[in-house]
Amino acid sequence: MVVDTEFSDADVDRIFHALADATRRDIVWRTLTAESSVSELAADYDMSFAAVQKHVAVLEGAGLVTKHPRGRERMIRGNPDAIRRAQNLLDQYEQIWRARIGRLDDLLAQDPHPINAAPKE
Repeated sequence: MVVDTEFSDADVDRIFHALADATRRDIVWRTLTAESSVSELAADYDMSFAAVQKHVAVLEGAGLVTKHPRGRERMIRGNPDAIRRAQNLLDQYEQIWRARIGRLDDLLAQDPHPINAAPKE
């Protein structure tokens, strides 16, 4: 099984680092359901505007959100393609794991005392 080469190791590290934080996961969730400004996002967290901007920058660096200007505001939109790619990567890891478990199941299912085996004396 070959794992998706669409991601470099650095890409994978950025994605999972970004998703390792609860605030960033919440921002991704919120921006996948509705586009929001950084100001709107910041209003819902018990942290400074600058801290929310830093979280958004980490997510943007991982490709999980995109920013675009609307007037004087910066609008944040979740990137479903990046989420789909991350899910595909996790699915590939799951397939590897399931294949290994399947081989282990096969080994454990083998009869340790086959019928045609000569008895030990």
